[in-house]
Amino acid sequence: MGEADWRLGRRFEAHNGTVHWDRFGEGDPVVLMHGTPFSSYVWRHVARALSGRYTVHVWDMPGYGASAKYEGQDVSLPAQQAAFTALLAHWGLERPAVVAHDFGGAVALRAAVLDGVAYERLALVDAVSVRPWGSDFFRLVNANADVFAALPPYLHEALVRTYIASAAHRELRTETLDALVRPWLGEDGRPAFYRQIAQADERYTAEVEDGYARLDQPTLVVWGREDTWLPLERGERLAAAIPGAGLHPVDGAGHLVQEDAPAELVAALLSFLH
Repeated sequence: MGEADWRLGRRFEAHNGTVHWDRFGEGDPVVLMHGTPFSSYVWRHVARALSGRYTVHVWDMPGYGASAKYEGQDVSLPAQQAAFTALLAHWGLERPAVVAHDFGGAVALRAAVLDGVAYERLALVDAVSVRPWGSDFFRLVNANADVFAALPPYLHEALVRTYIASAAHRELRTETLDALVRPWLGEDGRPAFYRQIAQADERYTAEVEDGYARLDQPTLVVWGREDTWLPLERGERLAAAIPGAGLHPVDGAGHLVQEDAPAELVAALLSFLH
């Protein structure tokens, strides 16, 4: 599970494309869910740390990371919710602990509210969960996806690199930024980047926000204080909406807490999961 050779060696055929996934360690199950425009790669350090005590499941959502990308693919929030629910059944996990970042948080919340998926514990890290969604740039691309998709490759790469770098409060290492950008390059990756933003729709969280009050699993909301994509105020609202949820702000961290403060994140998760 080294940084330079992060690979997901197993496959699952979801309704919206082949999912690449893997598991590490032994113990009670923990599922790590990435957000957008990221992949399971953002969990590499956390997965390594947790695998000493838990069986850690990681996966790339269809349309992300190493998983399938193709024209006309449904990568909407409901589609990813269906893929996640099916994947849990494939894994045989009836009540796992789940740690979900960004858009992955929206997937986990919808699965709980609409599909009745039960979690032993739920940690939500800078999660897409309450309106409004995303950064100003995200909303601009969402409204003009066809225009941005026409950018030449070199401008597209510069745009994606700058956008992903802005998710972290601290400067990302070059090799880390390269790994996060790589899935969005090339003939498959470039259109996939704009596809996942174009299909984002706030009504998918509007459908379930009232349902957060019915959730009864132990919940921890972790949020970077310096998050410029989803300000801490969104995390405060999310924690207030889920009965008994705790809020753990992380100083010196932006939207990518996994990169800005991995040690503090791991400590918070180990305490919460234990």
